[in-house]
Amino acid sequence: MRPKIFIDGEHGTTGLQIRTRLADRRDIEIVSVPAERRKDPAARAEFLNAADIAILCLPDDAARESVSLISNETTRVIDASTAYRVAEGWAYGFAEMDSDQPRAIAAAKRVANPGCWPQGPIATLRPLVAAGLLPADFPVTMSGISGYTGGGRTMIEDYQAKGEDAPEFLPYALSFKHKHVPELKAYAKLTRDPMMMPVVGNFAQGMITMVPLQLGTLERVPSGRDLHAAIADHYAGLGGGAVTVAPYVETDRVPDIDPERYNDTNEMKLYVFGNDARAQAALIAVYDNLGKGASGAAVQNLDLMLGRPL
Repeated sequence: MRPKIFIDGEHGTTGLQIRTRLADRRDIEIVSVPAERRKDPAARAEFLNAADIAILCLPDDAARESVSLISNETTRVIDASTAYRVAEGWAYGFAEMDSDQPRAIAAAKRVANPGCWPQGPIATLRPLVAAGLLPADFPVTMSGISGYTGGGRTMIEDYQAKGEDAPEFLPYALSFKHKHVPELKAYAKLTRDPMMMPVVGNFAQGMITMVPLQLGTLERVPSGRDLHAAIADHYAGLGGGAVTVAPYVETDRVPDIDPERYNDTNEMKLYVFGNDARAQAALIAVYDNLGKGASGAAVQNLDLMLGRPL
């Protein structure tokens, strides 16, 4: 019997993307609430409890409500909201984060899908903190640019309605209370709150994250090649996954660092650049905010929970 998969919130941006990615799969059965029962809370509870794995593509409060409706010990959950990303008892769904993370996800009853913004910085910073090249209290600042689909339905409708009049470059979260700060801090192994400076661009999907590093205050200043080697060694040791590391080069420009480069894929490409004379470096990640940053990661986690290898 094929595992039953229920996508709670299948008509939102992430839910639609997951449906598209699973459309040709014959190893699973996608179950949906009939249109005439879509607003019936009892129907939602029924389908949640009948599923082998429920994928929640909902706002935080609605995701918490869905979890509370599960009354059995068998339904497993992948939650794409922010509600449980640093919660006890939930596995963090970034499979490449550590060598044992795929096993943790595969065995988990509850998996919190990562946010799009923290994944790139976590992917680059965590190996450096683990290797002792950056202290856990390093003052991290990150910036980047994402397509407007990362802002949910309201932002999508706003950008599409404005057309050519939509802002090309829109900084936001200027109160420095971005909801992804706790997630980035926890999984990058930082003890100091990082500073996030996200930007929305006038394109639908794709993203770049950037972490500039002023290394001159460290007792031992790592070179750019030291940083690159630690990150490359981490991902080389995984034996699979969606994250790759570009070769270390000294250059002023790389054409592949384009926010839309990996759209509609689950790929993430990491780059390290350095100026050793100035004790400066930059960590850059390129991926799709709707792919590895959302629906692609959810499908990857689903496959791990179904027993597929990384």
